[in-house]
Amino acid sequence: MPAPVVMVIGTASSVGKSTLVAALCRLAARRGLRVAPFKAQNMSNNAAVTADGGEIARSTAVQAAAAGIAPTVAMNPILIKPEGQRRSQIVVEGKPWQTLAAADFWQRKALLWPVITRNLDALRAEYDLVIAEGAGSPVELNLKAGDLVNMRVAVYAQARTLLVGDIDRGGIFAQLLGTLMLLEPAERRLIEGLIVNRFRGDPALFVDGVRILEERGGVPVLGVVPWIEDLDLPAEDAVALEQAQPTPAQGLTITVIRLPAIANFDDFDPLAREPGVTVRYIDHPAQLAGAAAVILPGTKHTLAARRWLRERGFDEALRRFPGVIVGICGGYQLLGERISDPLAVEGNGGDE
Repeated sequence: MPAPVVMVIGTASSVGKSTLVAALCRLAARRGLRVAPFKAQNMSNNAAVTADGGEIARSTAVQAAAAGIAPTVAMNPILIKPEGQRRSQIVVEGKPWQTLAAADFWQRKALLWPVITRNLDALRAEYDLVIAEGAGSPVELNLKAGDLVNMRVAVYAQARTLLVGDIDRGGIFAQLLGTLMLLEPAERRLIEGLIVNRFRGDPALFVDGVRILEERGGVPVLGVVPWIEDLDLPAEDAVALEQAQPTPAQGLTITVIRLPAIANFDDFDPLAREPGVTVRYIDHPAQLAGAAAVILPGTKHTLAARRWLRERGFDEALRRFPGVIVGICGGYQLLGERISDPLAVEGNGGDE
């Protein structure tokens, strides 16, 4: 008999789904269950490498670690790695498949549904429990016909589904109740309960809120999860970099240039945890002032990053920079005198 599936969907991106799936994986593992995470499709340039050399999203690898198992490509069979200019590299079962414009990918999405079901079925045959994660909102009505990762997965697996909202953003009632309202009846029947995430303060003050959600939503509130500072988990994607940057304090400031299609920037998280070190992501040469070092990170489109650096004035600013300059992955290529892509491996190719 296939293993049951618990699915965590959210009212929007960045409401805490990935962290909650990791937490549920750890809880299930501690109770003696053989549990695996699953995310049908992820969009991120923060990637991890499996033992057999396949690529999956870093967040899925973290969830596998929480479950106490090695990550495999079955846990994240489709990974979309944005290159900019509305183009992305599509990684299928750990290997590059095609580089497509957004419209072209939309037309080919139907080809990928069997890939998703095959890998989910394999996990359900191997483990006692699968905890699946959705992406963004399940009720983006203009995109729902091409859904590969939210309620289509839940319906296929008849998953016991949890809906998560982020109260720290505000509008928690509209988030949760609005999402419930827009689900199809067959989808709504799968919702086992609601989770209010990132609550600050005394939960006793939200007792009435829980009652209102349950009365109007018709499902229980299964948890009010507190705001937790500094979880030190890798960010799923570059959305995290849109948050306010830390103000440099006494000590060492390291700047990371926020290149277009920046990749694996969570590699720098350990630097940010060092006492006396401030890591700041910058997008203008003037922000280099006061930095002891500057890092050029990885990027999914090196030529575009090279042009962006020149247009922003970073070329001259880096020549004058008195501190240490470090390039990693694509950033190391950017330190060269010339970059040539005659075979158009990235975008339209070219020479810079």
